[in-house]
Amino acid sequence: MNYPKVAKELLALLGGKDNIEALAHCATRLRLALKDDSVIDEEAIDALDGVKGQFKVAGQYQIIFGSGIVNQVHAELAKLTGMSNMSTREVASAGAQKQNILQQAIKGLSDIFVPIIPAIVAGGLLMGIFNLLTATGLFIEGQSLIDANPGLADLASMINTFANAPFVYLPVLLAFSASSKFGGNPFLGAALGMLMVHPDLLNGWGFGGASVSGTIPVWNILGFEIQKVGYQGSVLPVLVSAFILAKVEIGLRKIVPSVLDNLLTPMLAIFITGFLTFTIVGPFTRDIGFLLGDGLNWLYDSAGFVGGALMGLIYAPFVITGMHHSFIAIETQLLADIAITGGTFIFPIAAMSNVAQGAAALAVGFTTKDIKTKGIAMPSGITALLGITEPAMFGVNLKLRYPFVAAVIGAAISSAFITLFNVKAAALGAAGLPGIISIRPGDLSYYVIGMLLSFAVSFGLTLVLAKRNKAKNAAQTQATA
Repeated sequence: MNYPKVAKELLALLGGKDNIEALAHCATRLRLALKDDSVIDEEAIDALDGVKGQFKVAGQYQIIFGSGIVNQVHAELAKLTGMSNMSTREVASAGAQKQNILQQAIKGLSDIFVPIIPAIVAGGLLMGIFNLLTATGLFIEGQSLIDANPGLADLASMINTFANAPFVYLPVLLAFSASSKFGGNPFLGAALGMLMVHPDLLNGWGFGGASVSGTIPVWNILGFEIQKVGYQGSVLPVLVSAFILAKVEIGLRKIVPSVLDNLLTPMLAIFITGFLTFTIVGPFTRDIGFLLGDGLNWLYDSAGFVGGALMGLIYAPFVITGMHHSFIAIETQLLADIAITGGTFIFPIAAMSNVAQGAAALAVGFTTKDIKTKGIAMPSGITALLGITEPAMFGVNLKLRYPFVAAVIGAAISSAFITLFNVKAAALGAAGLPGIISIRPGDLSYYVIGMLLSFAVSFGLTLVLAKRNKAKNAAQTQATA
């Protein structure tokens, strides 16, 4: 592949150097923020050597080249534009100027949660392994693996400790990431997170029982009582408190003399924010979090398979907009209250959608005679089955349209099925085939049937629509002739 030639042609098709505001790349995609998207020649870019797909999202224009190739193309394009040291965050920041308030809010959530996803997924997968070891009747009739092999009991206990750590100390991770996003010192944010899960506080998961029994411990300050309750596994209280901390810190740095800044600013920022957290912010947002979780579960339980079908139908469009990242906050809260909620219903539905996108892409790969399309569809379809849908969705299904329609229908039908049997996940992980270990043991068979249904409907419907699309194109060609 002639990388300098491809970069030079691409630059011209993007409207030239003057049309590029920011340039960077991730593992597989070239990411650009452009001044004017209307001058892009998308059809010509799609035909360029090495291009596997393109799409616009969050104010950015992204071109899929694939691992390894994207590095080379970016290097050549950087030489032509002089933008060699830009990061994806700078591209995102430049692209955000084109977004409305809702898109910016969603992007803000995404920026906070995406960096901590590895920790959450690691904990979720370990939790899935713990479930496999302790589930009765999963592998042996009437027994768990631990019952049959008592020597594994301590191993299971150790894995459970490892799995719970990211969720118990989630406020530390969240506050660190959120403080950085809001412009504050991330280490002060981490200190705030530690404060919210301090062992001297009542464990957040024990709040409900203590509230009923009237045994909630308090600080009594001059007759003013403040509840000594932790926020383990909480999301909303941490986000709001981290925002306040960042703004308090920024405000203090403007008024505290520079000679005292390093002493007074951190101390006052933590004290002021901590006081507001335990008196106003924490109790208020904790109740909102409970209402949100209860509301979603009520909707899921009340709407039944119709609600599940609707969720399956809209999940892939949400991925296109990036709004699916906001679900992480909801799922984390549902898992934090697992004794009440039973787990998260969003994860299984996401898995149905991912499998559907993979099946549709594979159907295209099996039927197409175009070598380039086949080369993208087959590997991206397999990747989607494993939980990463972007290559299949943007590189194949959306480009051809009918596979995306088939996948959305397959996701809706399979999501309705698993909702009918109340399938939920007890942990987070890769939403697809590997997600089996994250599902509640009693729901495994329905989850597997749901995936098979999702695959079969999406694959079959893609074949039908492909045949219809081919016949339609042939008729149009004949009519033109």
